Amino acid sequence: MRVLFFQEKLLNSIDIMEYKEPKIIVPRFNEASGFYTTKKRSKIMSKIKGKNSKPELLFRKALWAKGIRYRINNKTLPGKPDISIKKHKLIIFIDGEFWHGYNWDERKETLKSNRGFWIPKIERNMQRDKEVNQELKDMGYMVFRFWSKEIQTELGKCINDVLVYINTGTIH
Repeated sequence: MRVLFFQEKLLNSIDIMEYKEPKIIVPRFNEASGFYTTKKRSKIMSKIKGKNSKPELLFRKALWAKGIRYRINNKTLPGKPDISIKKHKLIIFIDGEFWHGYNWDERKETLKSNRGFWIPKIERNMQRDKEVNQELKDMGYMVFRFWSKEIQTELGKCINDVLVYINTGTIH
């Protein structure tokens, strides 16, 4: 299912709203909690791609083929969006299911190890996504968020949603 945060009812009901929810505290890694040593953990975490993942590359290639030009990982915008199109005031994030809490209420229960770390970590990521969406919306941007598996299974539909917005200024 496609996730687009730009139509949150709360955001539409209040014109000026600042995000005031207390930040979720994520516990630190430590060996006493069963985490790997710093060197080993660093090696494992370095293998996780933060940008230029396969779904991102697929999406960017398809967007480029449609003649849409964009910037990637723009550091001047909140959240360093995966794709930004300033001409159309459009931001696109491609979120990994694990890191951004896809189907979180069910998935949270399936976490077996290091729950004390992973649950706050993922919930903070989800909270940060909402904060970034609000900041970008306040700046006048439209925010699209797609799940990485959605890009892999329904790329044409995702690209079409973006093209409809670019051509009409509305979503369907």
